Amino acid sequence: MNTQRPRVIIIGAGFGGLFAARALANQPVDVLLIDRSNFHTFTPLLYQVATCALDPSEIAYPVRSIFRKDRNIRSLLGTVTSIDYADKTVTVRIADQTRHEAYDYLILATGSVPTYFGQSAFREHALELRTLSDAVNLRNHILGQFEQATWEEDEAVRQAMTTIVVVGGGPTGLETAGAIYELYSHVLNREYIQRELKTRVILVEMQPHLLEPYPEPLRQAALEQLRSLGVEVHLGSPVEAVTKAAVTLKDGTVIATHTLVWAAGVKGSPLAEMLDLPLQRGERLPILPTTEVPDRHGVYAVGDMTYLENESGQPYPMLIPVAQQQGKLAAKNILAEIGGGEKRPFHYHDRGSMATIGRRRAVAWIYNKIQLRGYIAWLAWLALHLVTLLGFRNRLNVFVNWVWNYFTYDRSVRIILEQGRGEGEKVISEK
Repeated sequence: MNTQRPRVIIIGAGFGGLFAARALANQPVDVLLIDRSNFHTFTPLLYQVATCALDPSEIAYPVRSIFRKDRNIRSLLGTVTSIDYADKTVTVRIADQTRHEAYDYLILATGSVPTYFGQSAFREHALELRTLSDAVNLRNHILGQFEQATWEEDEAVRQAMTTIVVVGGGPTGLETAGAIYELYSHVLNREYIQRELKTRVILVEMQPHLLEPYPEPLRQAALEQLRSLGVEVHLGSPVEAVTKAAVTLKDGTVIATHTLVWAAGVKGSPLAEMLDLPLQRGERLPILPTTEVPDRHGVYAVGDMTYLENESGQPYPMLIPVAQQQGKLAAKNILAEIGGGEKRPFHYHDRGSMATIGRRRAVAWIYNKIQLRGYIAWLAWLALHLVTLLGFRNRLNVFVNWVWNYFTYDRSVRIILEQGRGEGEKVISEK
């Protein structure tokens, strides 16, 4: 280790860690970026991988390629197993070996993992959509169910195989439900013609409305667009029980299905527990406005895993722009501390939010002032996600795929790739 310059370790190559590293590029520090994967995932498009619209490589970008020209940034592929904040060292498992990496400053950016609100038994029969492996697993499962349903003689079993339940009325739930319905109705139902397959996509939300943070007109617009697409929506009735063959709601509704996608909420990364501090609601790590972790000198934390209240006393939302802005601020405050400057508090620049529902269907709340819905909101969503995707090649490939899908209704990436199930709760990288 170069003792002439401070060493900064960043754990997590998601949006928070990536923006922190970018802010430290070519600065008078040595940076080590640690992640369980060797790539950064553009998570807003995970559902398009799961629904055969995009190839996994089109929403992932190698970490080493991102920082190829930045000589002061190195990357390490491994899993962090412990943090010694007293001696300022991080223990990393690499295959069957262990490394101990020293730091002067540490930035935690390991994101969030799905939460089942105390019903951990649900996870045994649920599919998640938080990582690239999750997306490929879901794609494999959907295609596999149709392959089996084609030859299934029992009509009830056949119907369960082509019924999907998505739990969660946030943007991920809406996007996933809408995309799967379009995959069913425009592609799979046309190809699996040996037997008539009746497909259903059902969205379940425990609240009496969708899109909790959005204004009422946009909530209603989202509901109407979902139903106009063909998605069945159950509001105000949470999931009561889950088995391999059915989902039961609290109001007594039983839905026969072999596919449950869980998009109902997240909690802070379990890596936060390594700092031995009391966690806040959602198992999130409390931080100071400067993004420093209290009573842990030299440790900063950003993104979904953190808990910081705004001027109204509400915690900042677990959103990508929050992680990006906090990551950049953490890096700047470290540089300020090294240079004897003043550290600045976090001020969130909220540019609004949006959610796509399907072809020509979306809602957008621009700067929390301008409300858009339908075709215009859909175009705005497409443009934003295209320009923020990493890599020119990825942008070009995604654009070509979107144009092709729009005019032909085709989903070209219909390949079943066998792999192990993603490790959900063990993921420590913010994706």
